[in-house]
Amino acid sequence: MGDMRVAVVTGAGSGVGREIAQALLGAGYHVALAGRRPEPLRETARGSTAASVIPTDVGSPDSVAALFDGVRDEWGRLDLLVNNAGSFGAPGSVGELSPDDWQATVQVNLTGSFLCAHHAFRIMRDQDPQGGRIINNGSISAHSPRPRSVAYTATKHAITGLTKSISLDGRAYGIACGQIDIGNAATEMTAGIATGAVQADGSVRPEPTFDAHHVAEAVLYMASLPLTANVQFLTITATAMPFIGRG
Repeated sequence: MGDMRVAVVTGAGSGVGREIAQALLGAGYHVALAGRRPEPLRETARGSTAASVIPTDVGSPDSVAALFDGVRDEWGRLDLLVNNAGSFGAPGSVGELSPDDWQATVQVNLTGSFLCAHHAFRIMRDQDPQGGRIINNGSISAHSPRPRSVAYTATKHAITGLTKSISLDGRAYGIACGQIDIGNAATEMTAGIATGAVQADGSVRPEPTFDAHHVAEAVLYMASLPLTANVQFLTITATAMPFIGRG
């Protein structure tokens, strides 16, 4: 049990979350796979004896509490949380988006990340040996918005504040926290970007993407560091995506 490493990955049923979870399993972690739908989580697990499927709605305080109770009951500790679950939500400018659609995106992207960090932090603080690592999935939208994405952009900027607060609050307990900001990893969620994405000038152009496996490799690197070292922020993008240079 002493060398066992335990991770929780949210949004583990598809895209970047699936890549990260499978990379952690390949690196010898025991991984709790969290997400809303059981079937995709089971597909991520692919019969791995080190994976535990725990259907979870990250926007629900009770559901998140049950997730981390399950992890504690099954493995007795937690070394890594990857706060990956997120949604673009309904598109809309600040003048268009309904308050309900705003709240739904905030609940998943921001409140969900807080709830998972809250429970992970408490386990990491109280366990022996003490400490652990939390990695938040920000986005290029944590730096720069796309048109008509006010809720997504605001929540991703807020993830940066969450990351910094966890880092500061975690110092006394050996809890490290970093953020990975991803630009155009090729997943189902970003499939439209490769065919045509609305640009800041209103034009629609296809954008380059890159293999999401490279995101998982970056997360593995961040997770591999001793708790005395931390990657605070890491940005990984398709090399030629319109971001640097305002386009």
